[in-house]
Amino acid sequence: MNHHDAVDALSALAHNGRLALFRRLVRAGPDGQCPGDLQEALGLTPSALSFHLKTLRQAGLVGVRQAGRHLYYSADFDAMNTLLQYLTENCCAESGGACERPPRCATS
Repeated sequence: MNHHDAVDALSALAHNGRLALFRRLVRAGPDGQCPGDLQEALGLTPSALSFHLKTLRQAGLVGVRQAGRHLYYSADFDAMNTLLQYLTENCCAESGGACERPPRCATS
């Protein structure tokens, strides 16, 4: 991941609605959720949900798959972990690299 991609991802998450949506998709796991369920769970209007999903997709944090007539959105866990790795790649570098508690992704 480069600096520009990290800024895009963080910018996409820097909104209450999008952060809540992304966290909901993380909880849903790789199967994701359909827009109707997301809308109901988060209390978003269809247009707001569509806008937020589009922004998260453009940032590479969310993917979509079609199953029959239904769409399912899911968090891109590889992208999420890549962002976390980018944010922590130089952790404690100036203190000899000896973290007492190195940061870990919840899935590690």
